[in-house]
Amino acid sequence: MDENLLERYSRQILFGEIGEAGQRRLLDSSAVLVGCGALGTALANLLVRAGVGRLRIVDRDFVEPSNLQRQTLFEEADARESLPKSVAAERRLRAINSSVSVEGIVADLSPRNVHELLSGFSLILDGTDNFETRFLLNDAAIELNLPWIYAAVVASYGVTLTVRPGKTACLACALDSDDAGGQESTQTRPAEDTCDTVGVLGPAAGVIASIEAAEAMKLLLGKTESSGDRLISFDVWTGRFQSVLVTRNLECRACVRREFRYLGGQAQPRLTMCGRDSVQIHERSRELDLTALGRRLASTVTELRENGFLLRFRVPPPTK
Repeated sequence: MDENLLERYSRQILFGEIGEAGQRRLLDSSAVLVGCGALGTALANLLVRAGVGRLRIVDRDFVEPSNLQRQTLFEEADARESLPKSVAAERRLRAINSSVSVEGIVADLSPRNVHELLSGFSLILDGTDNFETRFLLNDAAIELNLPWIYAAVVASYGVTLTVRPGKTACLACALDSDDAGGQESTQTRPAEDTCDTVGVLGPAAGVIASIEAAEAMKLLLGKTESSGDRLISFDVWTGRFQSVLVTRNLECRACVRREFRYLGGQAQPRLTMCGRDSVQIHERSRELDLTALGRRLASTVTELRENGFLLRFRVPPPTK
């Protein structure tokens, strides 16, 4: 390791559990982060500063003003330009640490592309905002035999669980069960509040991202003796902390029976309610040419903007 890198990571190297050998291992490691919102930006920032050598960020959303309160990698200019979050994050992270590789991919993770996007990395990280994608990550991680870390934050509360396939409980062990019809039981699923319905505090995302980053570093360093088995939660408003032992479900449909319902696409929704009176439509059967679409719409809409990733416009009210 050259002198510049030794100086850059000197305080981390002084930590006995890492040392110079551990820092070299981090620089040779890789992780893929799915989702780049409040959790994802805080997590990516910590890992890139720590020297994780290669980080891929997958997110199809774009930056808007309401993100700036908690999504720490973004600036007002990113929101004005409606930049994709993965693109804006890549630019910022490369400026923070030019000695590591950061790759932003504008994509919506799906059963069709999950292997392409996740394969070839040592660790999968959760920065998503819905349980369909999280159960898809769980299925894929088990099939690929890759460790992954589940994390979620809403309001002032957050939770995280480290999963090592075949060694610890998986997300389906903790939160999923089969009813008589073979579908997920909503009684064991957490309430799916979102930041659009109950809000979210930046400090809550920061706490959970810090725990997730520490777990990620332990896994990448091979320090697995204290990773997994516990669902950790923290509420920054009440100060309540919990660490609950989660044991493997010996009849788990994912890690025991290897029934990858989400990976197979059977459980993927076609429509997702996203708040703000909006609906996300998952179109996967055809490619969209935004420039051509913009030209077709130009005569009928106003305030049309297109940046290569996103087409925005306003539909004027009908004339009487």
